[in-house]
Amino acid sequence: MNKVILVGRLTRDPNVTYSQGERQTAVARFTLAVDRRRSRAAENNGQEQTADFISCVAFDRQGEFAEKYLHQGTKVILTGRIQTGSYTNRDGQRVYTTDVVAEDIEFAESKAAAAGNGGGYTESRPAPSNASASFDTGAAASQEGFMNIPDGVDDEGLPFN
Repeated sequence: MNKVILVGRLTRDPNVTYSQGERQTAVARFTLAVDRRRSRAAENNGQEQTADFISCVAFDRQGEFAEKYLHQGTKVILTGRIQTGSYTNRDGQRVYTTDVVAEDIEFAESKAAAAGNGGGYTESRPAPSNASASFDTGAAASQEGFMNIPDGVDDEGLPFN
């Protein structure tokens, strides 16, 4: 099985191109900075956190999503697969490549958290008022966009723990 799950931040805006031919396909290339786990010994010695810089590519709809919504600093959860390849460069040397091909990309933090961290996702949209919200519980939405549980609802009636 070839399955990769990454959580990291874009090091720069995606480089998006479109394939030639009868049906143009978006191809977005970007690099994710993914923090490495540190051992307790490293934490106690004051060593700085290190990161791996992983080359990623997204095609078609995922590529269009990357072009529209992903920017430098955006924290994402990416699932995909590792793909290796090779080509001969202009000097006649064989170059080997390893990329993660994105199958699914999701935001890993809210817009407010991204703005607070200097993240790249800065699109702003007014929050819906309770009168126009799609739920009619009278409960206000929290700052992260989740609905607060109204008073009087016991934990036993909820579908999760």
